[in-house]
Formats: sequence, C-alpha cells, structure tokens
Amino acid sequence: MTKDSEMRYQHLTLLIEDLGYRDKFRLAQLLLQLGRKEEEESHPASRSDAPSARPTDPEMIKYVADRLVKLRPGRRASLVNAIAAMFQFQGSVSEADRNAIISELQRLKHICIDANDRVTYL
Repeated sequence: MTKDSEMRYQHLTLLIEDLGYRDKFRLAQLLLQLGRKEEEESHPASRSDAPSARPTDPEMIKYVADRLVKLRPGRRASLVNAIAAMFQFQGSVSEADRNAIISELQRLKHICIDANDRVTYL
C-alpha cells in the first residue's frame, strides 16, 4: 500500500465505525461484489478454465431442487430468478442452462408448471 492509500484507508475506517450495523453489512456486501468483479476483470483466464457442471448433472439438480423447496417460488418467472440467484457468485448461469435445469426438474417430478405458469412442488 502506498502512503496515500494507507491514509485513505485509515480515514474510511474512522467513518465506517460511525455507521450502524446494517449499513456496515450493506457496505461489506458492496465491497465483496466490487472485489469479485475486479478480480474477474483482472484475471479472466483463470476463471474461464474452471470446470463447470452441466445443467443436467444429478448433483446440481438435487442442489437446486433442495433450495427451491425452501424458497418455493410460485410463478415461472420467480423460479427462473431464484435459479439465477443460486449461481450469481459462480459466474451466473445462461438462460439455456436455466431452461435445461427447469426441464430436468420437471422430468424428475420435483416441480410442475401449469399453463398459467404457476409452479407446484411434488
């Protein structure tokens, strides 16, 4: 750290100490997101070589099914958002993969989606 950045860091820590606990948590979350984004931008090669599980991998389907039982989104749009949120810190999941996961969940009878896009859990 340079002397200038060390001074800024010390100044920020003094300001942060005055925040309430909720604001501290919000700030911590923001800093983690910014740090991850910067890491991904500065080291893209190390991220792209990481093995990714296929959307029909049984362990992934079990993981998603278990989480969905707890979340219980009621509509297809909410279901898609819930699945996207599960993978947001792992480089996200494509729309095609989300649809493949939903199809696999339906095939394995974890969920059922009716004509009105309502989701029921079996």
